[in-house]
Amino acid sequence: MKCIVGLGNPGRKYQSTRHNIGFMVIDELLSRHNLQLNKTKFKGNYAMDTIQGEKVILLEPQTYMNLSGESLRPLMDYFNIDTEDVLVIYDDLDLPTGKIRLRQKGGHGGHNGIRSIIDHVGTKDFKRVRIGVGRPTTPIPVVDYVLGSFPKEEHNLVNESIQKAADACERWLEKPFIDVMNEFNS
Repeated sequence: MKCIVGLGNPGRKYQSTRHNIGFMVIDELLSRHNLQLNKTKFKGNYAMDTIQGEKVILLEPQTYMNLSGESLRPLMDYFNIDTEDVLVIYDDLDLPTGKIRLRQKGGHGGHNGIRSIIDHVGTKDFKRVRIGVGRPTTPIPVVDYVLGSFPKEEHNLVNESIQKAADACERWLEKPFIDVMNEFNS
């Protein structure tokens, strides 16, 4: 079984913020496969189904970003999911808006959601889809920036990155991750 985790913050207040782009990708996958987050457990909302012949869980932790690992770890334990079968989707300030980057492992890069997952899972060796949200161009605290919404002029780029990230997730259900990286990182 594989697990695709989109990071974000729960609640309407955060729904369309930069920090919630991981949730947006999960929502796109749910829409494509006519699924709903119909299970609530492990401090998260999730759907479990077979997509492209692979049994998969789509998870949106409801712990708030900084505690994401508190949702993922117990779900992995309960369903006996190895870290090699986990893919985490999240926002990245170091990539321009609209760009996606896949990685097999790495540090947290200052991202508190990833830091929490590393702490709870006990390894940095899990697959990631990083989605660019850019850096602020004005002197604004980073926390205010990531909790802000995308400006209208970026909506097309954001929608394209959500589609590409969802495509990459689907491809991972069919192919080795290294092949998916080669396809989407070019």
